[in-house]
Amino acid sequence: MDLAAIRHNVRRLLAVASPAQVMAVVKADAYGHGAVPVARAALDAGASWLGVAHISEALALRAAGIEAPLLAWLHTPSSDFAAAVEAGIDLGVSGWELAHVVAAARALERPARVHLKIDTGLGRNGSTAAAWDTFVAEAISYQDEGLLRVVGVFTHLAVADEPLRMETDEQLERFREAVALAEDAGADLEVRHLANTPAILSRPDTHFDLVRAGLALYGLSPFEDQSSAALGLHPAMTLQTRLASCKDVPAGQGVSYGLHHVTDRPTTLGLVPLGYADGVPRIATGGPVLIGGRSYPVVGRIAMDQMVVDLGPEASPATGASLLGAEAVLFGDPAAGAPAVEEWAAAAGTINYEVVTRISGRVPRVYIDSDAAPAGPEAGA
Repeated sequence: MDLAAIRHNVRRLLAVASPAQVMAVVKADAYGHGAVPVARAALDAGASWLGVAHISEALALRAAGIEAPLLAWLHTPSSDFAAAVEAGIDLGVSGWELAHVVAAARALERPARVHLKIDTGLGRNGSTAAAWDTFVAEAISYQDEGLLRVVGVFTHLAVADEPLRMETDEQLERFREAVALAEDAGADLEVRHLANTPAILSRPDTHFDLVRAGLALYGLSPFEDQSSAALGLHPAMTLQTRLASCKDVPAGQGVSYGLHHVTDRPTTLGLVPLGYADGVPRIATGGPVLIGGRSYPVVGRIAMDQMVVDLGPEASPATGASLLGAEAVLFGDPAAGAPAVEEWAAAAGTINYEVVTRISGRVPRVYIDSDAAPAGPEAGA
C-alpha cells in the first residue's frame, strides 16, 4: 500500500471539490487497504472528515487515537450507540435509530451529533419523502431538549457513475427540497452531503459543503470509460507474491480442479500462492499475473490457496531459466507496469471495488511511502 498515492488522491479530490470539504471513506478496512494508516494519510493530505459504515469501525479509529470528525451511518438495533456518542462519533440516522441515539444521549447526559438521511431514490436506508416532515420534526424536538444536534443532512446517489442519466438530477432536486425543509424546521446544518466518488469527479453541482470520497481515495476509477490515470489518480494497492513452484509438464497435462485446462504442448507451469481464501475471485481464470516483465494469464480453476500460470517451455528449469521465487504481481499501478485491477474485475465479471475490498486478512499489508523511505509491515493492518 503506497500511502503517498493516498495523499496524492486526496489532494486531487480537494482540488476538484473545493470549496467543499472532503470526507475520506475508510469503511471495510479502507476498501481492504487498512483503515488506520489510510485514515492518517488522508487527514495528513487535507481530508477533513472520515466516514465508515459501522460504529465498530469508527470506534477502532478512535482507539487508534484518531480524533477527526467521523461519521458512521449503517446500524442495527444491537449497534453500540452509547459508545458512539461517548466517543464523539457523528451518527447517520434514517428513522428508527433516532430513539436509540436519544436514549444513549440521555443516559450519558451528552448530546449526540446526528446527520439525517433522506432516501432520494436509491431505495436503501434513509427516510422516505413521505415521512421526512415527521422525522425532521421529531429530531428537532429532541434538539430543543438538548439531547442531540442535527448537524447534517445527507443522501446517496444511485447512478452517478453513469453521468448522463437523469436520475441524478432528480435526486439532487429532492435533496435540495429535503435540506430546505430541515433548515426551515430549525436545523442549523454544518454539512450537507450527497456526492460520492463519481459525482465528485463529474457533477460539481452536487458538492455542497462536503463530498464523500470512496473509490477515488484509493486511486481507482468509478467509470467504465475512464482510467485512473485519465482522472489524475494513483492506485495505492499492489497485490504481489512470489512463485512457489516451477515445473516442466508434458502436453496433455491437466491443470487444477476439474481439469478444465489441459496443456497443448510441453511447457512449464508456475504456481502462484494466492487463491480465493486470499480474496482472489475463484472464477477469475484468465486474470493476468506479471512475472519477469511479462504478463501470463491464469490457467485452470483458481483454488483456495493457489493458482497456476503457463510460463511456456522457455521457462523450463532444465534450461536454467527457472522463475522459482520470482515476483508475481496480480495488479497495481499500470503507470508502473503492473496489470490494472480492472483486468481482474473483468476476468471475474465484477467491479474494481469488489476486487480490492475482498483481499483477505491472511495477505500481509506492507505500507510504503514512495515519497520517502519504505516502511515495514504495520501490525493489525
